[in-house]
Amino acid sequence: MKFSPHIETPRLRIRPIDKSDLPGLMAVNGDDAVTRFLPYASWQSLADAEAWHDRVLAYQKNGDTFQFVITLPDGTPIGTCLLFKLVEASARAELGYALARAHWGSGLMYEAIHAFVDRIFQDLPLHRLEAEIDPRNAGSARLLEKLGFVREGLLRDRWRNKGETTDAALYGLLRPDWEARPA
Repeated sequence: MKFSPHIETPRLRIRPIDKSDLPGLMAVNGDDAVTRFLPYASWQSLADAEAWHDRVLAYQKNGDTFQFVITLPDGTPIGTCLLFKLVEASARAELGYALARAHWGSGLMYEAIHAFVDRIFQDLPLHRLEAEIDPRNAGSARLLEKLGFVREGLLRDRWRNKGETTDAALYGLLRPDWEARPA
């Protein structure tokens, strides 16, 4: 499946990730507060960023993962969004995202993910989007609920991450619910 949109919102641009974005993304993925609930260690160096980028490219070759960078209009990377675990037979995929701490609370992630989800449902024959988050990540839960995702369950001891076993809250969004939302 192909999916490589370039999305513009009033304050942001979303486009496929490029290796030239990696130095700017150090402020995102090099921050322990940002990566606290993510399934990888904070980047310590550009070598970590390049290794991550190589993994992303390998996943994208399978056609079930699509990684994007979120930038300001001037091209400064401030975050990422991801569509992965795409299962065509079930018409579903998982959503992921990260935003630089300097932009938390600004509404930028809502703006980005709203536009991203809208484009996903416009361009891909998906019926369902999912997100698994650490239930302690209250900001992510608020974002998903504001977008119309429904918390559907708790997967106990789902992840082993950074030396601890954690639960995962499962959220789902159906295409008909997205299409029926108020404008």
